[in-house]
Amino acid sequence: MPAQFLSHPPIELGPVGPELVLAGVGALVLLGGAVVRRMEPLALLLASLAGVVGAAVVSVRLWSWEGHATVLGGMVDADRFTVVARLILLGVAALALILGHHSFDRLGEERPEFYALVLFATLGMTLITAAADLILVFLALEILSLSLYVLTGFSRRLGAVEGSMKYFLLGAFSSAFFLYGVAMAYGATGSTRLSAIARTLAGETGNQALALTSVALLVIGFGFKVAAVPFHMWTPDVYQGAPTAVTAYMSAATKVAAFAALTRVLMTAFQPLTWDWTPIVWAMAVATMIVGSVLAIAQTDIKRMLAYSSVAHAGFVLVGISAGTQEGIQSALFYLLAYAATTLGAFGVVMLASGRGEEHTSLGSYAGLSRRSPLLAALLSLFLLSMAGIPPTAGFIAKLNVFRAAVDAGHWGVALVGVLASVVAAFFYIRVMVLMYMQEPVEEVEPDPSIAPRLTLAVPALLTLLFGVFPGLVLGLLERASVLRW
Repeated sequence: MPAQFLSHPPIELGPVGPELVLAGVGALVLLGGAVVRRMEPLALLLASLAGVVGAAVVSVRLWSWEGHATVLGGMVDADRFTVVARLILLGVAALALILGHHSFDRLGEERPEFYALVLFATLGMTLITAAADLILVFLALEILSLSLYVLTGFSRRLGAVEGSMKYFLLGAFSSAFFLYGVAMAYGATGSTRLSAIARTLAGETGNQALALTSVALLVIGFGFKVAAVPFHMWTPDVYQGAPTAVTAYMSAATKVAAFAALTRVLMTAFQPLTWDWTPIVWAMAVATMIVGSVLAIAQTDIKRMLAYSSVAHAGFVLVGISAGTQEGIQSALFYLLAYAATTLGAFGVVMLASGRGEEHTSLGSYAGLSRRSPLLAALLSLFLLSMAGIPPTAGFIAKLNVFRAAVDAGHWGVALVGVLASVVAAFFYIRVMVLMYMQEPVEEVEPDPSIAPRLTLAVPALLTLLFGVFPGLVLGLLERASVLRW
């Protein structure tokens, strides 16, 4: 063997171990469903959950990984920020697999492709959180996006196909903007590696005008994925049209992945230009909180209401990122953790409360829900209170942290807008609770009585209360994970 090959260090695959596990299990599930006729859906579910658990075990072991800061030629970053983001995503995927298994079995649309698509989408999401190069960020973004396009149209209903096409067409535009941003970054610094971009800009040898143009284009690409204003137009139609189990997964996991990637890109590659990009994020946060909170009031469908609610929550996460500090990163991570639990739980309740099918999602269907199913009404009330930021839920601590990070960074104006938007948002959350407890039933919709999905929803409910009462259980870990190197 030539000496030049012997001189290279061995390739370390530990930091991409979770992605290798997800890819392997996803391929096996897909092939198993295609080769073995009439394979038991429960076997596919258990295999998929085993893959998620395996990926989580590998991720936890990377917390104390002592290898190089980046691996695979500087394409993947192995740090604690990545570990935390991966664990959140894998937790969401596990719960979504269980809810999706029950939902599609109830609708008679059980297919093995669902499990494989969730695993592949999760693979893209976990990879984008670890990407240390803009090229890999783009590739991971496409992996998760293509899987989500198919999942959105997974049901045979017309609304699902329509939502999938809208998601696909607008997603193609956002990908183009993102790719232009990557090109601008390369033109400004001569590299697409995040650390190299940061060093070039810190040394004032790069083209700052091109770099700021790159920031604007990259934020547009990420803004579409996190449903930030004015790139949120797809959200209500896609959330309403997609199967509710898919909506639950998409609304929680996509935001965590995209915000983690956005945070890494801004706080590492463009950290030397923090004072320049902060006003962009500041303005987007204000617009997103206001538009999401106001438009949610006018909705008569609970899935569309929760869609605009997710838009508003994207604005609250942007408040933490706009601080441009380690405290801001920590507050954004905690907000994403709390948001993932509450939104997954809320859509899970919607899936069960709508009975058999997806047609009973109007707000009127929730009148008198406390009489038909006291447990579902109580769970939905807990999740809505957390979204509104009412103590003692995790949502209250999450909003308090992002506002404090913004004020400490001198951005008291955006914190004030956030407080006012929270007051407005409380109206449409409480309106649903009033319908459930103080109105007589309008439609005779029998909630799904199944036990397994209700036990699944107990997990996000417990986390919502636990992190609201004892936030210190995770804040210390998040503080250690909020240190980003460049």
